[in-house]
Amino acid sequence: MHKDSLGEVIYVGKAINLRNRVRSYFRKTSQADPKVRAMVPNIAEFEYISCATEMEALVLECNLIKKYKPRYNILLKDDKSYPFIEVTTTEQYPRVFSTRRLLRDGNRYFGPYTDGTAVRRILKMIDERYPLKKCRQQEFRPGVRPCLNYFIGKCQGVCIGKADREAYTAMIDEILDILTGHDTKVIAALEKKMYEASENLEYEEAAKLRDYIRSLRALGETQRASMVRDRDIDVLIPVLTQQTRVVAQYKVRDGKMIGREITYIREEASTDGEASAADILSSFIKQHYPELAILPREIVLPVHIEDEALLEGFLDTINNANAEGKTDISHKTRIIVPERGEKRALLRMASEDSVELVKSLDERAERERERKDALRNEIAALITYASEINGQEPMLIPEDDDREYRIEAYDISNFNGLDTVAGMVVYEGRSPVRNDYRKFKVRTAEGDDYGSLREVIYRRLKRARNGDEGFSTYPDIMFIDGGLGQVHAVKTVVDAFRIAIPVVGLAKDDAHRTRAVVFEDGREIDLRDNRLLFSYCGTIQEEVHRFAITYMSGVKGKKMIHSVLEDIPGIGPKRRAMLLAKFGSIDAIRKASFEELTSLDGMTTQAAENIAEFFANRDKT
Repeated sequence: MHKDSLGEVIYVGKAINLRNRVRSYFRKTSQADPKVRAMVPNIAEFEYISCATEMEALVLECNLIKKYKPRYNILLKDDKSYPFIEVTTTEQYPRVFSTRRLLRDGNRYFGPYTDGTAVRRILKMIDERYPLKKCRQQEFRPGVRPCLNYFIGKCQGVCIGKADREAYTAMIDEILDILTGHDTKVIAALEKKMYEASENLEYEEAAKLRDYIRSLRALGETQRASMVRDRDIDVLIPVLTQQTRVVAQYKVRDGKMIGREITYIREEASTDGEASAADILSSFIKQHYPELAILPREIVLPVHIEDEALLEGFLDTINNANAEGKTDISHKTRIIVPERGEKRALLRMASEDSVELVKSLDERAERERERKDALRNEIAALITYASEINGQEPMLIPEDDDREYRIEAYDISNFNGLDTVAGMVVYEGRSPVRNDYRKFKVRTAEGDDYGSLREVIYRRLKRARNGDEGFSTYPDIMFIDGGLGQVHAVKTVVDAFRIAIPVVGLAKDDAHRTRAVVFEDGREIDLRDNRLLFSYCGTIQEEVHRFAITYMSGVKGKKMIHSVLEDIPGIGPKRRAMLLAKFGSIDAIRKASFEELTSLDGMTTQAAENIAEFFANRDKT
């Protein structure tokens, strides 16, 4: 994982020999890829994870790219992901199909598979061998007419009650055996049929069976890349160096390692360096897992810790509280120190990787301190200059104070001058403080960016002055999305409250990238010459823009839904809420039958007729 000066992951790559791969990026050659030439100047450090096989590395690479969305993994930054095979075991008559979404809904998922062609072939084989239900429908009205799949023998006729439940369950069990890697008998049967077809000169049939066998073996290879099949496991390794104490958490989900997370231990919690690995692991479990919505089924440790049974009971209490009747996430969490087997192998792999991790932790800690100090100095310089413009003494954090500068950023968003809203995001140093984000719906200056900013800043400062705890903490500096005009609009309100808060603008270029910091006197700092500030300001500007436009889209969508249903006679707030809760969208309400509408509690015949007539007239126009 390549990181920039702010510690953000900008590229994820894999290689059998990482040393040679990384060295290749820094060779001076005119034939280097343009992406590499653009990326290399932004690389400040590396982090790497050791895997046992190339397949594990490939799957992990995909998961990390999905997680971090690195800037220079452009070709992989789309909405695609590796496919899974889902078996809907929560249904009375399960279905089998390919999906790219992994949900915790109680169904069985197999994958992710790196060979999409193999997945399609296996599903085709299953479709030919097993007449399973294809439709999503769970309940069927009397007299329903079966679909084409029934007439061509691809479905047993679940919809008309002709399916044998016991035989159907046996088919699903056999499919589950195939997908879990117990496919020896199936492959042997296919090979026998393949040879028979070949001897009978049925070469097309033999080739098809050959492809099925290859696909089964390809899926089997992916299954063997699973370190622990069908399990959610956390492996915790304490890593102690002279300068740093961390817990490395290796996450295995559905048998696949999805990444490594590092949690730093505060120095005062380490009793002057005398804390044992067991003490650190025990403290980590107590403090980390109560914050999670879903806990792993097993926590693998390298050493035994005190009160293991008591801690398992504590984790079960958390599981029960999280479940609240949701059987799909109700389970126990065990703490294991394995002596042999696949979990021991998993622990060994994590331990070997942590040995490599030790080498870089102290260097990374030093770089982190340098990065933090450099950013503090840059923000302090902005505050100093912005304060001096107004003849004010800059309010700087003392050097011996570990606090981070607090920044509030604002952006205005609207839809063609309507539904104007504002977003406020808060950062302390490099970290967003999401609990302090705020949304504003502009009331008096819709369509006017300057007037909207004045209104929003006035409301924010007035609520702080009136003792509103949600606005009680003032920022050290305000970032405003825009140029000199926006800065002047905000500064007018701040000065009226007689509060010494520096205000700067973040101007964009023609490509909508952060270009410069704009001060009240018109001076600008070109951020292209300052990579650290460019990355930091760009991140904040993108975040506040995302926050504001998401809020505006929600306001616009609710307004559209509200206005459409409001135009129907006899449909008040209660019936509107009932219709949306039942059908989910305006389009679904429009398509609903008269019987479906009148079946709702409180829906009269006249009101249902009004709905049908309203949408019929709209469709005509």
